[in-house]
Amino acid sequence: MQTRSSPFRPRGGRPVARARFAAVALLTAALLASACSPGSSSIEPSSAASARTDAASAPVLAPLPRAIPAVLAPYYTQRLTWRDCGASGFRCATMKAPLDYDRPGAGDVRLAVTRKAATGKGKPLGSLLVNPGGPGGSAVGYLQQYAGLGYPAEVRARYDMVAMDPRGVARSEPVECLDDRQMDTYTQTDVTPDDRAEQNAAVAADQKFTQACGAHSARLLRHVSTVEVARDMDILRAALGDAKLNYVGASYGTFLGATYAGLFPSRVGRVVLDGALDPALDSRTVNLEQAQGFETAFQAFTKDCLRRTDCPLGARGTTPTRAADHLKAFFRKLDGHPVATGDRDGRKLGEALATTGVIAAMYDEGAWSRLRSALTSATKGDGAALLALSDSYYERDADGHYSNLMMANNAVNCIDLPPAFTGPAQLRQAQAAFEKASPVFGEGLAWSSLNCAYWPVRATGEPHRITAQGAAPIVVVGTTRDPATPYRWAQSLAGQLSSGHLLTYAGDGHTAFLRGSTCVDSAIDTYLLHGTPPAPGKRCS
Repeated sequence: MQTRSSPFRPRGGRPVARARFAAVALLTAALLASACSPGSSSIEPSSAASARTDAASAPVLAPLPRAIPAVLAPYYTQRLTWRDCGASGFRCATMKAPLDYDRPGAGDVRLAVTRKAATGKGKPLGSLLVNPGGPGGSAVGYLQQYAGLGYPAEVRARYDMVAMDPRGVARSEPVECLDDRQMDTYTQTDVTPDDRAEQNAAVAADQKFTQACGAHSARLLRHVSTVEVARDMDILRAALGDAKLNYVGASYGTFLGATYAGLFPSRVGRVVLDGALDPALDSRTVNLEQAQGFETAFQAFTKDCLRRTDCPLGARGTTPTRAADHLKAFFRKLDGHPVATGDRDGRKLGEALATTGVIAAMYDEGAWSRLRSALTSATKGDGAALLALSDSYYERDADGHYSNLMMANNAVNCIDLPPAFTGPAQLRQAQAAFEKASPVFGEGLAWSSLNCAYWPVRATGEPHRITAQGAAPIVVVGTTRDPATPYRWAQSLAGQLSSGHLLTYAGDGHTAFLRGSTCVDSAIDTYLLHGTPPAPGKRCS
């Protein structure tokens, strides 16, 4: 489905849905994904409300038969060989799944799995699978660097903590497209084109990206859908020896977990979906509502900023509208006159990278002070700090190497839903709606939605509802001012699920679990440890 969330430049992919790794806002899981039936791209840029009315009639995801087909039995009965893998306390294995579930004899895909055994003496509760989002975020990295160490001690004591990189991601036969230098060029592409030449350049950049993906990853591109990954998760459940799947998914990981529940409702254990996506929405509506989400987050940041003496957007008494005008003027200045960064590869801070840096900080209010400082420095001619925020979003390391986050993000997005737009002409018709939704970010987010129009593989998914009839209670968590997964998405998903329980966090940032709310954390811990979901209407701050 869509991303799920990525700021500005996961061109073609939705803004990346990023879960948080640790103290650093996990600028690491692209939000919202996307995926192809010709109908969705013909939707007019009408209000999101009318699009939501259409979504209410979306088809329901049908469950798969309970009996495991004989042709898949070798996958379900495989024995995982666990080995040391350089991360203290963790073991790793490689799992096989069919590349094509419709033709299991056509070859396998090899998936990286990691596990940390339960540490306590209490009654074991089985395995707890975690996914940080994206699509494109490495679940193996997330578990080894954060969840396996930072999840509540009682949870880690009772569960074997497990993660699997989805097909096409990180250690699991990653989708490959552009090399590092080409990615540097791509991330600096102007997505607020001022004339036809700049529009053509933006289109050419998307076309080059998609052509590279088709050239380097042709085998995988047709088989990285969320449905296929959910089916891989069921094979992993069986290989781990669990009768039910226990799962915590953040951001795009909520779409993955909900999809699993829709396909295998009788095998749902304790499932938490934090920072939820709405599977009933088409690509354009997802992008438009994300634009509104980032605008909501920016307004919250601005309100906080203007109360402080170090706010680069204006002094106390400045209106939020005027503060937004200051930021837009700063972006326009960078469009023509990028500032130095001291980057060893010679990159300067232009409008595209600066915008990504600002959006990256919207995922976590803990990054707001860093953003104030970075903007102040950039206005004085030093763009290093804002560039660092942008690099964290794109998972570009100090050596100039990119993870495959954005490549996998586009691949999953473009297979899961039809494209938001068929080309620039259709996009321009919708641009005013995006700019209304977000005066600061709307234009760029609209143009960043374009590259699935050129994807070499037609989408196999479509908007749908997920009811998961017969599933055990599922906890859906929504944050009221979440920039990447707007709160109403959590409301919608919880309402679709026959056993959905909505837990609301009244606050800022993307996702709510382990963000500092003892109310949220206690409710989720109680559910994971005892199976008791939050009371109806439970609201935390």
